[in-house]
Amino acid sequence: MDYFIVVVTTLAGLYFHGWLYVRMRRWIERDLALSLAGADPGKRAYMLQKLEQARSEKVGRKQLAVWLQREAAEYTG
Repeated sequence: MDYFIVVVTTLAGLYFHGWLYVRMRRWIERDLALSLAGADPGKRAYMLQKLEQARSEKVGRKQLAVWLQREAAEYTG
């Protein structure tokens, strides 16, 4: 019974840390996109749309900032 408790607690902790890592990464990426948009509501919506596009195209983490900057420069609003 002791081993069962240890295994369940360890798995729950690992799951929680994985979930937290994914959530923080999404928050950071969203914050990056919104910081590139500035205060313009139209550009903010555009950048969030481009962030979703980057996720669907599986743009790498290292390339994401450059990719988003390029997309922000192409905004004609």
